[in-house]
Amino acid sequence: MANVSIVPYLFFRGNAKEAMEFYKSVFGGELHVQTMADSPQEMQMPGSKPTDVMHARLSGPVDLMASDSQQASEKAMKIELSINGGSADEAKMREMFGKLAEGGKVKMELQKMPWGDLYGQITDKFNIEWMMNIGDSMGG
Repeated sequence: MANVSIVPYLFFRGNAKEAMEFYKSVFGGELHVQTMADSPQEMQMPGSKPTDVMHARLSGPVDLMASDSQQASEKAMKIELSINGGSADEAKMREMFGKLAEGGKVKMELQKMPWGDLYGQITDKFNIEWMMNIGDSMGG
């Protein structure tokens, strides 16, 4: 399980790119940003602007992910934990997904996504929200 990690995913109200550029200046690393305009129409959030960030990832000494979301609070209190692992760890990752779902709610079953990886979402029994990405294209 050397490729399994927990990466904070932060939600902002229209300023995710600015925030992630700030975190890059603080932590260093490599920043990749995908806007809604860069994303397939079916993946875009209702009510979003083309300049909103669909997904940003800072990779380096500190890994962070972020996007713009209508659900974000004014003080960035909307946070989900994202577990990422490579294809070689798929069996263990599926086991983790199942355990997190016990007593909770699967919001999205693990399924193949446009970026090529498996992806799913869970709210666990403690009301913590989790995202899981299994594959090699998004840092697994």
